[in-house]
Amino acid sequence: MQPQLKLLDDALVERIISEGFDLLQDPGVKVYSDQGLTLLADAGVDVDFGLRVARIPQSLVEKALETAPSEFALYDGDGSIAVRYGGDHVQFDPGSSAVNILDGETGEHRQPITADYVRYAQLIEMLPAYDAISTAFVCSDVVEQVGDLYRLYLTLLYSKKPVVTGAFRVDTLHLMKDLLVADAGCMDRLAAKPRAVFDVCPSPPLVWSELTCQNLIDLAGYRIPAEVVSMPLAGSTAPVTLVGAVVQHTAECMSGVAVHQLAGPGAPIVWGGAPAITDMRFGSTPMGAIETSMIDAACAQVGKRLNMPTHAYLCASDSKLVDAQAGFESGMSALMGAMAGVNMISGAGMLDFLRAQSLEKLVIDAEIIAMVRRLLRGIRAHEPDLGSTLIRKVGHHGEFLSQKHTRTWFAQEQHIPSGVVDRGSLSGWRDAGSKTTLDRAHDQVRSLLAAYQPRSLPGEVRRTLYDIMERAARQFGMEHLPPLPAG
Repeated sequence: MQPQLKLLDDALVERIISEGFDLLQDPGVKVYSDQGLTLLADAGVDVDFGLRVARIPQSLVEKALETAPSEFALYDGDGSIAVRYGGDHVQFDPGSSAVNILDGETGEHRQPITADYVRYAQLIEMLPAYDAISTAFVCSDVVEQVGDLYRLYLTLLYSKKPVVTGAFRVDTLHLMKDLLVADAGCMDRLAAKPRAVFDVCPSPPLVWSELTCQNLIDLAGYRIPAEVVSMPLAGSTAPVTLVGAVVQHTAECMSGVAVHQLAGPGAPIVWGGAPAITDMRFGSTPMGAIETSMIDAACAQVGKRLNMPTHAYLCASDSKLVDAQAGFESGMSALMGAMAGVNMISGAGMLDFLRAQSLEKLVIDAEIIAMVRRLLRGIRAHEPDLGSTLIRKVGHHGEFLSQKHTRTWFAQEQHIPSGVVDRGSLSGWRDAGSKTTLDRAHDQVRSLLAAYQPRSLPGEVRRTLYDIMERAARQFGMEHLPPLPAG
């Protein structure tokens, strides 16, 4: 039996959904996209074009929830299913859109460049704990206007895993689609076997910008999966009560599903989010707070009640370094999200309120994820009895280590961590150099990068990807793309 976490009783879930419906009527949703407002108006929604407010009726949202798929898959570069959204499938990807990287050599936060992104993509390819790769940070050595496109370009060059990404502009989303088409071979194949899901974020409370609304509409038209990432911040941009934040999240996700399904009925979309509380002492929004994880778990429970695939931002820390705080915040939130049955848990590797990524933390978080997966497998009965026959056989001597039963079952019953986790003796630890967990993670990063094998991409595909990227860069004043690291 897979362990489960439910923070809301059934009656409270229904009240949250009911109040979410009510909010879509009063005060309604502010939409800055003309096309979005027209879509809603054409569907019979009461739209005030002057105020840009749409009052979306419950019946339209219910229809959208019916047409939105309850399950869909993402595929890897070989065309095989690698991620399943829906049900209680639980998968992990690194957090996305960091502006800094924690340099593993200097211990300093700095802006990342192309070489950093390549090392990141190679590392994630070598870590089986991650089911998908995210476009984790923005490279500072390309112009801002193509930052979203460039990180997807690098990802496709160096990784075969499914991609969790997002567009920063309306025009670059179409170019990102072109990159994915080049990778897939044709548009029909991409629609049939999507490689990527795009995060689309409403602005709290209850606002869709022109960019995000247009992204929703365009993704639906392309049949590329969209992930609504609602971000209520309890106490600042949402009610301070946890349940109030969940109600706002529900209304924002409902509005996104409604617009998306009007644009493309049956197109895949995810009930996602990156909510947080507001720490009243600092005005910060801690992703590692237990209440943040509680909001995420509750939001996922609402999404599951509505038969939607789910996503949440967890396994992140607000610490500035890879330290004890980073460990307990990431571990607790990853565990809570997994027990809540969140389909895609984003956030691994992230520090400093999602502002920074760390390769060493990604390695450590992979160990956390592996332990969480072991918990999800639960405790099972493998034999006709539960061990009593073996206990009688061994008797009072207590010698189980030499039994065939132990050799048969230990690898299935116990998760064996990598060398990043120290379970040896004190003397053995000293003999190995008295290394900290961070030291061992740094060694593991080096080892995995040295073992990375380049992705085999046909030359024609590589040239097409490069041409798309180069043309976009030149449009915004870049004469040359940054050189790629050797190998």
